[in-house]
Amino acid sequence: MPLGRALTVDDLEALPDDGLRHELIDGVHVVSAAPIPLHQRVNFKLCRALDDAAPEHLWVVPPIDVVLARDTVLEPDVVVAPRDQLTGKRLDGPPLLAIEVLSPSTALIDLNTKYARLERAAAPHYWVVDPVAPRLIAWELRDGAYVQVADVSGEETWTAQRPFPVAICPARLVE
Repeated sequence: MPLGRALTVDDLEALPDDGLRHELIDGVHVVSAAPIPLHQRVNFKLCRALDDAAPEHLWVVPPIDVVLARDTVLEPDVVVAPRDQLTGKRLDGPPLLAIEVLSPSTALIDLNTKYARLERAAAPHYWVVDPVAPRLIAWELRDGAYVQVADVSGEETWTAQRPFPVAICPARLVE
């Protein structure tokens, strides 16, 4: 990796595949370990629930590189985007919905840094799921800033209206 300058998308793409998650946030390289089985299970259930409810013009995909700027590449756990924008190996531009499943090692980044970066990129919807609680918090972009639209836990069910109607119960995601 080059020293003395912010990293770019090209630098990230030049890395060998080592099984870890590599992201760039404003030119800073962030490396995360592979997720644990509970994290993967929640991710799978979210993908399935969203995919079952999504209109045909939208695709729900598990982790994929999302290029927000030349120096920012995120890899949300779940991405919802128009089919025609998902080409090749990545999504260029903000997704319609980005979801992160919290892990102890990444929770602060997901709740602060990624939240702020997705908000700045004008991603319309951002959700986080805490599999330990279990809990879901959802934000929607309004006038350039995220506004919390849901905070449900346990057996509570939230029915999102945007980006499309879908009901999510945090407790069901960890079963």
